[in-house]
Amino acid sequence: MSRMSKRSIPKIIHREVVAKSRLLRIESLDLQFSNGVERKYERMQGSGRGAVMIVPFIDADTLVLVREYAAGLHSYQLGFPKGLIDPGESPEQAANRELREEIGYGAKRLHTLYDVTSAPQFFNASMRLYVGTDLYPEKLPGDEPEPLELVHWPVDDVEGLLAQPDFNEARSVAALLLMLRQRELFHP
Repeated sequence: MSRMSKRSIPKIIHREVVAKSRLLRIESLDLQFSNGVERKYERMQGSGRGAVMIVPFIDADTLVLVREYAAGLHSYQLGFPKGLIDPGESPEQAANRELREEIGYGAKRLHTLYDVTSAPQFFNASMRLYVGTDLYPEKLPGDEPEPLELVHWPVDDVEGLLAQPDFNEARSVAALLLMLRQRELFHP
């Protein structure tokens, strides 16, 4: 039984780009809802390519995280390897590339966890979450301005990880908790 809404999507009356950068485009939308109400919304349009995040297991008991600069918070944040899908790449190829760039390992096995969105009320960002297992050493040059700090974390200390003040990015927290629900699939 589907619990999807039967509502009609609002009609776009007018669309205008109000700001643009190399990463984002901000649009102003004049909308008309099915009940006749009209409203103005703004939304950020990303590249549309999507992104990936990987929960990598260096062994059956240890996760690998990265600590990197987060410009939005102007601080260093702890999270899982992630990045945009390059043109022509599949999500799996992007996940393996990001692992090799960020932690110096590829994954022989990638397990899809979930597809998530971020702030869908005004942003069209989507991300596929993976678990990476059977890692092998292979380093690719990345686009980070400085080396990322690698942090190995015991999977049995999830409460300790959640208590870290710099581990609070919603997609990393969601990936961790989703991985825990399905952990026996990756390491029976």
